[in-house]
Amino acid sequence: MTIQVLNGANLGRLGTREPEIYGSTTYAQLVDVLETTARELELDVRVRQTDDEAELLRWIHEATDAGDPVVLNPASWSHTSVALHDALAALNTPLVEVHISNIHKREAFRHHSYVSSVADGVIAGLGVEGYVLALQWMSLRGHR
Repeated sequence: MTIQVLNGANLGRLGTREPEIYGSTTYAQLVDVLETTARELELDVRVRQTDDEAELLRWIHEATDAGDPVVLNPASWSHTSVALHDALAALNTPLVEVHISNIHKREAFRHHSYVSSVADGVIAGLGVEGYVLALQWMSLRGHR
């Protein structure tokens, strides 16, 4: 079993895109942090990012078929994608939704997430540490 850490639109631009909101950690640094954390927790992890919603849906279907838990930062698709909700609703393993910023302190259109209703947990506003916390939770749940 591998924990799939999936990242949506624009997250590949971390470190340069609105650092006042998303911080200065680059995407490459985030991947390094996640892989290091996974090793420390004795977890298998696969970290991916896409700007293509169809590709993200395919990855979720793959995780569903493999029985892999998912840590997901859906980015803006959390506010817009019923297709994403439907794909995640078929997931039969734990799902943690992660947002670097606190979506509830931002523009009103970001306050609703189509993902939250099918997620086991939601972490928002804790920066990239939210991902680490999600992996720690998966480890506590015995998803190795």
